[in-house]
Amino acid sequence: MKVTLSFEESSSGDVSIMVDALRASTTITLALNSFKRIIPCFTPEEAIALKEKTGGMLAGERNGKRLEGFDIGNSPSAIKDLKTSEDTLILTTSNGTRILENMNSKVLVGSMVNAEAVGEKSIQLAEEHIDVVMAGVKGEFAIEDFLAAGEILYWINENLDECKLSEYAKSAILASRDYELVKEAFLNSRTAKRLIELGYTDDVELSVMRNITDNVAIYQDNELTLYR
Repeated sequence: MKVTLSFEESSSGDVSIMVDALRASTTITLALNSFKRIIPCFTPEEAIALKEKTGGMLAGERNGKRLEGFDIGNSPSAIKDLKTSEDTLILTTSNGTRILENMNSKVLVGSMVNAEAVGEKSIQLAEEHIDVVMAGVKGEFAIEDFLAAGEILYWINENLDECKLSEYAKSAILASRDYELVKEAFLNSRTAKRLIELGYTDDVELSVMRNITDNVAIYQDNELTLYR
């Protein structure tokens, strides 16, 4: 199996894993505790229009801040144990939902919190090529995505009998193995510092936790649902 690491755009027509560790991937993964489906929207206006048509809860941010008039921000700590009668979450974010729009493969969502589970599911789903895709921040590399990708790639490599890793993927695995250094890098990343300034320290601390859930979202027909 060919296993690669990419930035923003997937090189695979088989299986891709979208990684936006702070925070979209973590929010999506943990939102599956409370919602049957998550519909990503690429603009706030699209999200509002969709809610008027279908109902559901609105979640979203731009530049880290919750969007005015939305029920909740892009906050995994706020959403992980949310009690609601709604079964649909409509989500728009600065980076992660944007990346989903251009995928031409089967797409799973990965993060630190579900790294082992998403690695295993990708192996089940793939035929020849798994590509882990870092979302980054506004077109720039983000170290937290690189480290979360490394954790996912580690589990893929551990569970594949024949794993042909790209050197970029190998470097991410090596970078992710010292968990204390990983946590330090997360907390001191450009994205984390901004989120902490905005009062989202809990989100950062939650997003760096390893393998705390088996939830894995799959993106099909413009919806994210639990992959079983």
